[in-house]
Amino acid sequence: MLFKINFNYFQQIKLLVKSKFSPQIASIKKFWYTESGEWHWLKEKPMPIASLNRSIWRISVPSFSFHFMLGLSSVIATLGLLADSVAVIIGAMIIAPLMGPILGIAYSATVGNRRLLRRSMLTLSTGIILTIITAWLTTLIVGLRTVSPEILSRTNPTLLDLSIALAAGSAGAFANSRRRIADALPGVAIAVALVPPLSVVGIGLAFAQKTLSLGAFLLFVTNLVGIIFSGSLVFLFQSYGNLKRAKKGLFFSIFVLSILGLPLSFSLRELLVKESVRSKVSQLVRNQTLTFANSDINSLQVESFSNRINIQMQIAADEDSITQNQIELVRDFLAQELQKPVELKVVIVPVNILQAPVQ
Repeated sequence: MLFKINFNYFQQIKLLVKSKFSPQIASIKKFWYTESGEWHWLKEKPMPIASLNRSIWRISVPSFSFHFMLGLSSVIATLGLLADSVAVIIGAMIIAPLMGPILGIAYSATVGNRRLLRRSMLTLSTGIILTIITAWLTTLIVGLRTVSPEILSRTNPTLLDLSIALAAGSAGAFANSRRRIADALPGVAIAVALVPPLSVVGIGLAFAQKTLSLGAFLLFVTNLVGIIFSGSLVFLFQSYGNLKRAKKGLFFSIFVLSILGLPLSFSLRELLVKESVRSKVSQLVRNQTLTFANSDINSLQVESFSNRINIQMQIAADEDSITQNQIELVRDFLAQELQKPVELKVVIVPVNILQAPVQ
């Protein structure tokens, strides 16, 4: 009886609201059905499987055009990395065709096409080797030996890079299955950045620095597995293939992702700790020291180790405005606040102000 009374009460409220706001509800419904995409000519569907199959085959074949464009992309990316030019590196990512065979692997694993899988893996393997060798030769020819920040940024992948790869793989698979949004593919290539890590591998080999090559190759593998896994899921959700055929590929991707997750988690943790220490040092230096309170700090680099913290600053000031004693006092203050031994290095860039007064 109580349930019946409550039900009738709610029914009365519903009828009251409907009668009171009936014109507004009708207007909203009319606007929605008019503007929400009920136009049949605007509706889009996934590409037919035959059309998508032909498209994936075309971008997965190890053709001369594929290797020629990939080689040029590697040269451009290597020069951009050595010159520390973000714009040049982005240009290299736009023209790189390496995303094609990776999506070919994801699609072939979903539909169970073994021939396409072998062809895509062959194209990807030759592309990887070509990119690394081209970057190695370019570095040797140019002769630069400077490890730029753009190079270093691609040697320490974290879970953030894996998340980017998963999102980019989903976007790439979806864009390839929809004719109307194929223009988004260059943006996907920029987001996931496949060629620059391989170029850093070649640069590391030319520099004889194994840590650079290993770190950059780990970033590439992270991007590769992330794209294949998320791309397979997007193809699967759009009814390309079935779960039975994609089961082995998905399980293998999950297995590799779980292995990669451990070092990527440690890298992310180190990044967060480093950023936290750098932020705290910046706040202490700028707000709680008289020596640098009014100084023009150009750069502040912090390296946190288990037994000490290294701090390097570059400031613009008069040559004799800061003494050695002041630097030592700031070092002792930071060591006390951070509860760790601190090594402080300050680079002073002399500022000479020349002024011609009005005559």
